[in-house]
Parts: sequence; C-alpha cells; structure tokens
Amino acid sequence: MSTNSVDSPETILYPWQQALWKTLTHRFPNLGHGLLFYGKSGCGKHTFVEQFVAWVLCSNKQHDSACGQCSSCVWLKSDTHPNYVYVSTDEDNKKHNAKIKIEKIRDLLPFVQQTVDGWRVIVIDPAEALNIASSNALLKTLEEPGERVMIILIAEHFLKLPATIRSRMQHFAVDRIDQTVAKHYLQTQIAIDQQQNIDLLLGLANQMPLKAIELLNSPWFAQRQNFVNDWQKLVSNKNMPMMLATKWNKELNIVDFLQMFEYLLTDILAFKMQQWVKNSDIDLTALAEQYRLEDLFSLYDQLTEAKQLLQQNVQSNLILDELFVTLMNVS
Repeated sequence: MSTNSVDSPETILYPWQQALWKTLTHRFPNLGHGLLFYGKSGCGKHTFVEQFVAWVLCSNKQHDSACGQCSSCVWLKSDTHPNYVYVSTDEDNKKHNAKIKIEKIRDLLPFVQQTVDGWRVIVIDPAEALNIASSNALLKTLEEPGERVMIILIAEHFLKLPATIRSRMQHFAVDRIDQTVAKHYLQTQIAIDQQQNIDLLLGLANQMPLKAIELLNSPWFAQRQNFVNDWQKLVSNKNMPMMLATKWNKELNIVDFLQMFEYLLTDILAFKMQQWVKNSDIDLTALAEQYRLEDLFSLYDQLTEAKQLLQQNVQSNLILDELFVTLMNVS
C-alpha cells in the first residue's frame, strides 16, 4: 500500500483557499465519507488537501491549521501515521496515463474496517488514474466505509471519473480564484522587474497563480522570442535545420523545449482560427501566414508523438532533428 507524507501542517493557506477552508472546518465532522477536490494545475489543490488531512487527524486542532506538534502531526511529517494512507500510481510507473491498480484499492478494505481511535483518512491522487476495475472496487469501499473514515480524491479533470464515483462524493473546486486575488498574490511573489508580465503569465497559466510562477521560473519562458526568430528564419531561408536543432538541444532540455513549442504552436493555431492568443507579447503573424491549418494540426500530432518517443528513451537530438526538418518543409 502506497503512502505519502503530508509536508508541513503549519503551511499557510493560499489567499483563495480561505473560504473553502472555513466551509470545511465549520462543517466538520459532518462532511460525509467521500470528498473530491479538483482544479486546474497551479491552483494549489495538493497543498490544500495536505493541510486539511493534517487538520482532520490532528489531536490539537487550531483554528486555521493543525498544531504541528502532537503525535499525529509528528507521524505525518515522518510518513508513519497509522491512520493515513496515500494511494497513487506505482513510483516506477509514472508514465502518462498510468493507472492505479485494483490491488491497491482492495488493500484498503482492512484499513477502513478496523476499529481504532480517531479518524482514518485515505487520499487517492490522481483520481483520474483509477481504471474501471479499481473504480468498481472503490465503490464498495465508499458504500460501506466504516465510522470516522474519510476518503479524499484529488483530480485535475474530475469529469474523467466514472459518474458512479462522482455521484458518491462531495465536490469542492479549488481553482475558483478571483483574478484580483490572483494578481495581488503574484505582485507579492515575483520580482518588481517582472510585474509587467503578470497578465501574460496568468494567461499562459489558465489564470492559476502557482502555475504562473512556475512558468516564470521555467528556463524556456525568456527564450520564446529567440526561438520564434529562429523558427521564422528556418521557414524563410529553407536551410540549416540540423544546425538549429543542435542549437536548441543545447539551449534547453527536451522537456522544456517541447513545452515551449506546444505553447507557441497552440497559439499559432488559435491565431489562424481567430481565437485568443496566450503569448500576447510575441507577434506570431508571420509564422501563422506560412502554415495551413492542416500543417499545424500535423505538427501537433508530431509533438504528441515526440512526447511518446521521449518515454521510450529515444535520443532528444533525433526528435529535434526530425521536428526542425518538418518545420522547414512547410507547404
């Protein structure tokens, strides 16, 4: 059975989480057995759940946090709490679309049926990783969970969960963030010389503040214009694809490069379809004019294939060589 420690009960809640925290702590212990916390990447849902779990299990609850000092809090910090189980995909199988095996859910049965003092908490993350078999096994646990048992699911795309699971959970959105709050938070977290990028970052991050900070700190964020310049030269001059591929293989690791490329490619598609462009500080007009929609969709297919090749340990230089040749050979 997989376990995962809760980082630090004393962590401060993010500003946009205060109302949800108040709702949950005021209603406790009358919350029901199944809770589903969901939201887009960068909303802080994992941090929120970690703190809520610590608070539920804490034997000396404070108003806005676990005490951080009782035996429960100490156990959580050391990943040895007897009343807490964390279920996820196997550590050696973190590939895209990895699933939570049915055995992990079946192994929960003794845990939920035992009689112990205090609350018992199970966290399943990501809930989308439940397959049909493990979802059906979880249904049985949800129907007869035992006393003082809380089963928490964490999801980014909760509609991917089976309706039978969703209907048995209380749903709590963690990504309902007022944009004034989001902007103010970023103003307190990023350097003054980056303040002018707040709207841009929030746009790239789907309005999620933590994702915005992650993007700002990513190696590729400051490289976008340089790459667009090289991309335009490649298309215009029709030469040196290998040289440019080698250059960018040195500039960024392949994961960062493909992430940057995906953001830009998505925006060129959006531009072609007269939709909102996220990279608002970069003029993509010239590139968009070089490609037909079908060319761009083919490029997106190649990008998806490149990600799959990476998981198969194909060398990054081979992936980039092929991509740059495709970029050059636009119709």
